[in-house]
Amino acid sequence: MDSGDSRDEESPLVVSDSQSDKTRQNHTRDVHVLSCAFLLIFLAYGATQNLESTVNTEKDLGTISLGILYLSFTIFSLFASLVVRMMGSKNALILGTTGYWLFMAANLKPSWFTMVPASVYLGFAASVIWVGEGTYLTATARCHANDSNLHEGTVIGNFNGEFWGMFASHQFVGNLITLVLLQDGKEGSTGGTTLLFIVFLCSMSLGTILMCFLHRRDGKGEEGPLEPAVSACSYAVSLSKSVITPLFDVRMLLIIPLFVYSGLQQAFVWAEFTKYIVTPALGVSGVGGSMAVFGAFDAVCSVVAGRLTSGLLSITWIVSGGAFAQVIVMLWILLKYRVTSGVLGTLYPLLMAAIWGIGDGILNTQINALIGILFKNDTEGAFAQYKVWQSASISAVFFLSPYISLQAMLVVMLASLFTAFSAFLFLTLKAERAFSSSTSPHVGS
Repeated sequence: MDSGDSRDEESPLVVSDSQSDKTRQNHTRDVHVLSCAFLLIFLAYGATQNLESTVNTEKDLGTISLGILYLSFTIFSLFASLVVRMMGSKNALILGTTGYWLFMAANLKPSWFTMVPASVYLGFAASVIWVGEGTYLTATARCHANDSNLHEGTVIGNFNGEFWGMFASHQFVGNLITLVLLQDGKEGSTGGTTLLFIVFLCSMSLGTILMCFLHRRDGKGEEGPLEPAVSACSYAVSLSKSVITPLFDVRMLLIIPLFVYSGLQQAFVWAEFTKYIVTPALGVSGVGGSMAVFGAFDAVCSVVAGRLTSGLLSITWIVSGGAFAQVIVMLWILLKYRVTSGVLGTLYPLLMAAIWGIGDGILNTQINALIGILFKNDTEGAFAQYKVWQSASISAVFFLSPYISLQAMLVVMLASLFTAFSAFLFLTLKAERAFSSSTSPHVGS
């Protein structure tokens, strides 16, 4: 027994350096692979989503399909954390890609019989892939910070910056492809959609294949197989905890308004901005160009914001800047903007898209970093709550879009942003005080 114990203690010392270097490389490699896979999948889905309200216009099929999608997303997000725990984050990511593939295929023959079932299933798949992504990326960051003796908050910020920077570029790449392949036809028709969706299906297939090369991780960031299966009763208890328990956390209650606004501002771009600002000024084919600008600024800002993130104080300042940027656009549209001709008529929608992209990039990176920092003990549950509230607000926008004016939507969003930002400031102040009191030295100790 003594000799066996000594061998167990000595062997790690011999290979510790090489193993440590390889492990750190695996962590960063997984972030690269995850980012590239999401880029390939979402350059297709993102561009298609931007076109739904302008291409599938018969009886508002496109808009209602997106509303159904995000309603399904909201419902299934309640169960997503449990699915991720059961399957593991890697398998959940791979499963999630199937919904996007099916939705894209349905757009080749858009009808109520193809789009509605595809939208419902995509809602399930999206809830799984996004909770899986948040869990996987946070676990990878924690492992890397631990293995490299780095500050955890900084690593989480950097990894989120890389992921969201790459992810945001899907708007740029996907909408450039849209700009090249789509043409405005006569009487408002649009040509080239079949070829576009086939190209997008190929891109999604490559992204799914790339997901298979990720290393396995569980919610705590440890590599290897998942825990053995337990009883259905245990799963039911786990589900109730993942859904209900976070709502008794004051920090979660304070951050929920920011989750809601995050969904509102995304849905505004997809449903309202492209329909009421871009299309009247640039046409349907111009949607791709404006969203490419949105994606480019979103991507750059995501990377920069991620690099600047080091803790709660930095997150507070960065989020403040993003909120200010989007307030400028909302007040501009609400008070001053009118569709004009000439160079300015083309420039204004592109400028708005760029500023909005800055705000979106900031919100994406900082919310994910904030969750990773504040909710270490239940990462899956926290990300599930994020997607529940975000997708619920997105669904509400798509369902209400045919019945609410642009001005009314902007007023709702301004009120939501004010509420969210006030709660967020109170949250960061409360968390910073708690952290300071726990780390300050005690007199006489």
